[in-house]
Amino acid sequence: MQTAPTERLDTTEAGLTAAADHLAAGRLVAFPTETVYGLGADARNDHAVAAIFEAKGRPSFNPLIVHVAARDAAEGLVRWSDAAEALAQAFWPGPLTLVLPLREASKVSRLVTAGMDSLAVRMPADPVARGLLSAFGGPVAAPSANRSGQISPTRPEHVLAGLEGRVAAILAAGRCAMGLESTILGLTGTPTLLRPGGITREALEEVLGRRIALRRDTDAVSAPGQIASHYAPAARVRLNATHWKTGEARLGFGAVACDLNLSQSGDPVEAAANLFEYLHRLDAAGAEVIAVSPIPHRGLGVAINDRLSRAAAPRP
Repeated sequence: MQTAPTERLDTTEAGLTAAADHLAAGRLVAFPTETVYGLGADARNDHAVAAIFEAKGRPSFNPLIVHVAARDAAEGLVRWSDAAEALAQAFWPGPLTLVLPLREASKVSRLVTAGMDSLAVRMPADPVARGLLSAFGGPVAAPSANRSGQISPTRPEHVLAGLEGRVAAILAAGRCAMGLESTILGLTGTPTLLRPGGITREALEEVLGRRIALRRDTDAVSAPGQIASHYAPAARVRLNATHWKTGEARLGFGAVACDLNLSQSGDPVEAAANLFEYLHRLDAAGAEVIAVSPIPHRGLGVAINDRLSRAAAPRP
């Protein structure tokens, strides 16, 4: 377990090199992506990957996403397909994770896959993430850089609030642009939406030219972000609030009077970018209950509602 203070690194070439050196030495590095901050380790190093689970308090049955700098790096880890090629051409680099059959020759730690025969891979768009991956020159396993089940981090201070001293270094680059985790699409059989995210189901179906199946809540965990209670603040969360109760912190959407508004204009892109940031703010203010306005369940709203429903779920 890391116990020394977490090193703050800037996003210069020297900072990226120092972060890559930490990864090569088997240590953990938090870094920004366009979605949320990730907690990275060398995906081929069993001890380094185990340190991710320890630092986060993450259950070992919950698999990790591997981040790569280029498509050919992904092709070396998984059995590529025509569907994967079409989707990568359309959405990589970007907030789309593909789950594909693991190559037998892959050196990825079995801890990454939670013992399954498939692997989740993504090529992030954020230039700092791309710079780190290129400097390191290998696959990086990286869930969100927070304690397991808590609100995902979109700023360096969110990371340090939960992981100070548990991670060797952080590449501090300000706020993440998108603020919502990647879409995860399963391609081990019938294309199946395993987690909604920044790329909508409709956009995926347009590229594939076919309908995409939906994961059932009763299905076994096969990708990150599927545990019922997840993304949760310390406060309880009340959803679809059309009126406010005394003492509640009010998280609005659209033209409503509230404490913080995800998007006064009703823009789901703006709402997604603000979601975790505003949950962090209201939680830090000491709210016991955070009430959230209804958000239309279409397009990006599907992913926002997925995160909110898990934030509101009964805690384990």
